[in-house]
Amino acid sequence: MIYHRDIRIEFNHCDPAGIVFYPRYLEMTNSVCENFFREVAGYPYAEMMAAHQGTPTVRAEVSYHAPTRLGEVIDWRLSVTRLGTSSIGLRNEAHCVGLLRVTVDLTLVFVGGGLDGDLRPQPWPPAVRDRIAAFAGAD
Repeated sequence: MIYHRDIRIEFNHCDPAGIVFYPRYLEMTNSVCENFFREVAGYPYAEMMAAHQGTPTVRAEVSYHAPTRLGEVIDWRLSVTRLGTSSIGLRNEAHCVGLLRVTVDLTLVFVGGGLDGDLRPQPWPPAVRDRIAAFAGAD
């Protein structure tokens, strides 16, 4: 199954030439992932943080296919490529006007820890893992 989120390219995303400045794609990818965890996994980042948990990115591989310009709307498409005990593989593709613009392959790790900030990989909470697995297994 694919999770969709549209993002309109604004002035703050662009370089002086009016195209998306490449690190902004990673900010948009993070936004897509944050919304995926809220809407699909049922575990918003705010709740994770309050529980001293999170899903930091431990790997990102980005391929740039075509530029995106100010005012265009990107259809971000997120799919789960792998669900491990404490990690998840995600593919984010940015499509606009029928063209693939960017592909971002990510690995996120579910971490938790005490107030001391010593975050370590933890198994996914069962309800969260079940929702992600159901999404990944859906047609």
